[in-house]
Amino acid sequence: MASSKTKTLLVFKYLNDYSDENNPLSTTELIEMLSKDGIKCERKSIYADVQTLNEIGFDIVSTLSPKRGFFMATRRFELPEVRLLLDAVSSAGFITPHKTQELALKLESLVSKNQANALTSQVYIDTDFKCDNEEIYYVIDFLHEAIIRKQKVSFKYKRRNIDKKNKKSYTEKSFKVSPYALIWKDDHYYLVCNNAKYDNLMNLRLDRIRKIELLDEPARAVSEVSEYHDTFDVADYSSKMFNMFSGETAKVTLQCHLDLREEMMDRFGAKIPLVAVDTDHFETTIDAAVSDGFVSWIMTFGDQIKVINPASLAETVKTKAQRIAKQYQ
Repeated sequence: MASSKTKTLLVFKYLNDYSDENNPLSTTELIEMLSKDGIKCERKSIYADVQTLNEIGFDIVSTLSPKRGFFMATRRFELPEVRLLLDAVSSAGFITPHKTQELALKLESLVSKNQANALTSQVYIDTDFKCDNEEIYYVIDFLHEAIIRKQKVSFKYKRRNIDKKNKKSYTEKSFKVSPYALIWKDDHYYLVCNNAKYDNLMNLRLDRIRKIELLDEPARAVSEVSEYHDTFDVADYSSKMFNMFSGETAKVTLQCHLDLREEMMDRFGAKIPLVAVDTDHFETTIDAAVSDGFVSWIMTFGDQIKVINPASLAETVKTKAQRIAKQYQ
């Protein structure tokens, strides 16, 4: 015969799995569920179980609408939070379709089954944009461990070949690097690291990393290869990157059309200076990694942005614009 403790735990399980504000479970339904699990009980014992669960901290509410019963009123994650997490997992290109499904099932268990069914009916997974690297969990785990231990890692980096027949072939390049941080940016997951051949930082996509190994070699100090002295500043580095292209950080002054005020503050923060030039334009000075990615970002705004300083960046943008114009002559 099942103990009273087992019965109370089963009542909690039923309420957690099947009840919510719109779907309370009546005492009759709870008694029927217990009966299917081989436990016979009286109605008053259900009230005692609910009281016990509330006494130890679970928020189980008695309601009369939409019917008389009980439901789990508070969960570790609320429904909108689970929806946000599901959308993030579904849209993350570095998570394979198989692992997306696995994660989605785990997230659905955070709400009632009725709520989960409603959520999954609204979530769309576009498998065409998902990676096929089933090692991605191991890659993240190894890199996390290496960053904590400050050790080097080695791996193969897979990239798609381009050929006239459009055949799907790939090349793999071997890397041995000092890892410093993992950054999720522009819908991709990146490793920020240093290749021992060079004295700078590089960004590599995690979905292209295979056959990773943790090496018994200390990583290079981040101060040897970057502007950061003691620890790598993820937020600062990420804010200066454009399309995750690495480059030397510089003070950049931009003259922008007034319509770009919100765009500039969204990208660089609300504290950047906005100095009026005339009735239609303002200037702002920001810190940015000067790279091909930054140049491409500037050019997406066409004639609404003009580089004032540094002169070398202005010349680079001008040259690239001329090359693009030449393509259409």
